[in-house]
Amino acid sequence: MKKDLTGKTLLIVVVLVICVWGIIGVPSGLSGKALMEAIGNRIHLGLDLRGGAHLILQVVVKEAVGAETDNTVTRIQQDMRAANLSFTQVFKPDPDKPEAIRIEGTAPGSSSAVRALLEGTKYSNEYDLNSGDENTWTLTMKPLVEKALEEKTVQQAIEAIRDRVDALGVSEPQIQEYNLGANQILVDLPGVENESQIESIIQGTNRLEIHAVIGGPYRDEQEAIASQGGGIPPDEELKSFSGVMEGGSSPEGQQSVYVLQRESIVAGSDFRSADPGTDSNTGQRNVRFTLTNEAGDRFYDYTSKNVGQRMAVVMNDQVREVATIESAIRDTGEIRGSFSPNEVAALSKLLRTGALPASLKQLEKRFVGASLGADSIKKGVTAAIVGMLVVMAFMLIYYRGSGINADLALIMNLVILLGFMGVSSSTLTLPGIAGVILTIGMGVDSNVLIFERVREEVRAGKAAAAAVDQGFRHAWVTIVDTHVTTIVSAAILFLFGTGPVRGFATTLTVGLAANLFTAVFVSRVIFDAHLNKMKPGEAVSI
Repeated sequence: MKKDLTGKTLLIVVVLVICVWGIIGVPSGLSGKALMEAIGNRIHLGLDLRGGAHLILQVVVKEAVGAETDNTVTRIQQDMRAANLSFTQVFKPDPDKPEAIRIEGTAPGSSSAVRALLEGTKYSNEYDLNSGDENTWTLTMKPLVEKALEEKTVQQAIEAIRDRVDALGVSEPQIQEYNLGANQILVDLPGVENESQIESIIQGTNRLEIHAVIGGPYRDEQEAIASQGGGIPPDEELKSFSGVMEGGSSPEGQQSVYVLQRESIVAGSDFRSADPGTDSNTGQRNVRFTLTNEAGDRFYDYTSKNVGQRMAVVMNDQVREVATIESAIRDTGEIRGSFSPNEVAALSKLLRTGALPASLKQLEKRFVGASLGADSIKKGVTAAIVGMLVVMAFMLIYYRGSGINADLALIMNLVILLGFMGVSSSTLTLPGIAGVILTIGMGVDSNVLIFERVREEVRAGKAAAAAVDQGFRHAWVTIVDTHVTTIVSAAILFLFGTGPVRGFATTLTVGLAANLFTAVFVSRVIFDAHLNKMKPGEAVSI
């Protein structure tokens, strides 16, 4: 009895059309060059094949902890003044332990009120409180809160870097947490070989902030410290400035020092947009910015109360410009300075894409040349083609007519795999090519299992149709078992691996899923189509 294969054949044709479209899209022509260009546009190559930059960055999470406790210091000062509680100072006693805050000089008779204030939910949810001698109090950030803040900082850094890389127009970047080290980020940028471009966007990691100027400029730190009575208060800090001191009294390039309020007025995360520009009167390059609504209100409140005072723009931990507040500023303004074209473009991108919550340290940087990638592609593709041709020749010789069936299924398996990568915009890496080659072997293994079962049924004296039916039915359980166990291993590699390892896991998983479809479904349809044309009693060629 002949089988109606119309629906199954139509399904195979639809899958083939979708996969071919995934591989070449809509080519500009049918020439070899046009087709290769179309394939290159659809199949994205990883760093090891295309060349580019590989970075491992360490997030300095202690800076984020320090910024959080800086804000807490300010809140405590405000709350104690509002409650009419006297104190000498609120500060962080150890720079190496930014999670600790100390309060000194509270009145002995106000201990109960101070404790009630600090044990309130505003602080107790995040800090542990301890009292000490001479009316001192210590707030220490809870370990779980600190850990959560550090994890959040790493994720924010990843998002900020991704936004900055997207602004560069890099295709298929890989930016993720590097599981081999604590608070580390892996950044792979295929096709990027401009080191200065990477440094300006990714490595320009210190937050841009605007601080109130307490004093300066001074010629050196000793002079700055002396101006503050021989010591810098905990709520103030020193920042260097490379340029000409006010009044032109120092030669260009000599560093001077400013004393700044430690707490920033505006931080990088407060900027909503920024665009590079040029002052129409002076021709000086600038960056026009717009703040968020909340930051704009805060900035307006400060500038309206401090007209005539100075503010410093701090970037990369250095004072870049000092300006006098001429009038109240709300949510729009501009940053002027002696910026180069590249610096003003980089600064505007930094502000548009958001500030990093902490600075980064570069642990590793490697560049992979395009020539090395081309050589890897050539050798990998050659290995895949040679391996596939040898396997196809073996199947034809050993299984005769049925070998054609296996070879067609094998070719379709490869088409489905590449088509999926094109449709899903997956990245092909060198280990990914190895996954393709392994998939070819697994595909042949499935056909061998099926064909050997069919041979056993033929030797047992069964008719061709019955032998094929029993062969596929008995081999099915074994094929599913081997494929599922391998897919589970590939899934573990994808979850815990990084970079190229994930590429291997992706191609292997998709290839195995495609193999289940081609070896069992497509191969069976080809057998059934052949059986429909066979004469009664004719033996199958296997």
